[in-house]
Amino acid sequence: MYTSIQEFIGDWTHEAGSTQKVFDALTDASLQQLVSPEDRSLGKIAWHIVTSTPGMLSEFGLKVEQVENANQVPDSAKEIADTFRKVTADTMEAVKQWSDSSLSDKIHVFGREMPKAVTLDLLIKHLIHHRGQITVLMRQAGVKIPGIYGPAREEWSLIGMEAPSL
Repeated sequence: MYTSIQEFIGDWTHEAGSTQKVFDALTDASLQQLVSPEDRSLGKIAWHIVTSTPGMLSEFGLKVEQVENANQVPDSAKEIADTFRKVTADTMEAVKQWSDSSLSDKIHVFGREMPKAVTLDLLIKHLIHHRGQITVLMRQAGVKIPGIYGPAREEWSLIGMEAPSL
């Protein structure tokens, strides 16, 4: 659980930065990649991350600008990536509305009471969860995945090593 706003901002900077690398690697064509006909496309999942982040912050009681045209998934991977850059910066500013000492205060969120610090952890986990879905769909769409917590398969050779085999 976070004990300071700066601690959250450090984690957010890292995780949002990794997500930005993923978004920057997307192509317009990859946005149509599906897991199945019943599930969201890669583009819809990416846009969900972009639009739900300020939505979650508002649910937490923070004042933050919402994404315009949130109900319309862009056809442009660049638009998704560029909008996420703004959402990332807005998120770091929005959490500064809280103080370190207020992080243990409980708030009513998504039908239950939880400390503010837990809501910030929930925001990070939500981002990571959907980013993982996107990377699988990127692989299926033939898009090169950037390394997140280490090198992606294509990056091992750049560090002079052989990629792990099957």
